[in-house]
Amino acid sequence: MIVSTTNTIQGREIAEYKGVVTGEAILGTNIFRDIFAGIRDIVGGRSGAYEKSLREAREIALTEMQDEARKLGANAVIGVDLDYENISAGGSSSMLMVSASGTAVVLR
Repeated sequence: MIVSTTNTIQGREIAEYKGVVTGEAILGTNIFRDIFAGIRDIVGGRSGAYEKSLREAREIALTEMQDEARKLGANAVIGVDLDYENISAGGSSSMLMVSASGTAVVLR
């Protein structure tokens, strides 16, 4: 399946619009990763644990979006937008939400 942030696919014609499709992923981050990420933020550097969580959540959201498009009979999703949110669950825990949305289409 072709997935693109653009509204057209070069060299392909959109034969049919199937509708908006979405995928979401919410992952909990554990307290130890939060503590180490906070320390790393203070002293500088990248947070490998958060980067891994972001990648996992993005892949889940994109996969769910593509699955929804397939169910509609689409062979591509165009105009894809990814949104990232940090949701505080109170106390010392938080969750990471990634949502993907786009337009399911049939390309010729």
